[in-house]
Amino acid sequence: MRPKLCQNQAKKARSKRHTLSSVFPVKYRYAHCREGRFAVKPSPTDMRDMPAYSVKEAAKYLKLPPATLRDWVVGRSYSDGRKKFAPLIKPATAPPPLLSFHNLIEAHILRSLRIDHSVAIKEVRKAIAFAESTLHIERLLLSQDMLAGAGKLFLEKYGELIELSNSGQLAIKHALEAHLHRVKYDSMRVPIRLFPFISSTAPTEDQPIAIDPKLAFGRPIVFRKAISTLAIVNRIDAGEDVEEIAADYDLEKREVEQAMFYERAA
Repeated sequence: MRPKLCQNQAKKARSKRHTLSSVFPVKYRYAHCREGRFAVKPSPTDMRDMPAYSVKEAAKYLKLPPATLRDWVVGRSYSDGRKKFAPLIKPATAPPPLLSFHNLIEAHILRSLRIDHSVAIKEVRKAIAFAESTLHIERLLLSQDMLAGAGKLFLEKYGELIELSNSGQLAIKHALEAHLHRVKYDSMRVPIRLFPFISSTAPTEDQPIAIDPKLAFGRPIVFRKAISTLAIVNRIDAGEDVEEIAADYDLEKREVEQAMFYERAA
């Protein structure tokens, strides 16, 4: 039996001859219905799924090696004749691969698996497929349920596939949670904002920098005032004083320095 909410929405659509897009905003489509909730999957009409970032640019924003992100997005061919492994992330367009904001979120979540060891691509794909199939979730890495049961199921399967020790599984769990808490979701449980790590070598709990597709064309900003981090760095490189820049933008000196560090950090 379908959940009550599903029945009510379906009845509404039939009785009033609603199209799908009149029941939900046009940027969403039904993915599945479960436990009285609608789960939705992004549509090409949603700006969060539009091509916006090159692999090199996205890698810089996420503090990932470009070659690693390219492998996740394009896959890899081996010179010794071994079979090419398929990508983990489907880019918004290819070739050349251009990533969407949602792709950025997927890569950010995958980044958590690289904290203490390299990602086992084949096993990650199997664990994702297992969790998606078991829980009927579209695009697991975008799901807010990764903070709850879906994330637990994924990590258990992944740990089993690569034979992680209990301490290794615990380390990944903490890393995954730290990454997930940097993603903000809307009422439809779809990601709307990312607070990337300032540095790959010295991660902190601070979240001064944000990437929001509705602000600054989806480029990094100092979130409190929505000021482009690149604009700040360009002024510093032109010889302007940090305190003067902070005063101009009504920022704290520390925020200007964080913007500079984020833009220059590997």
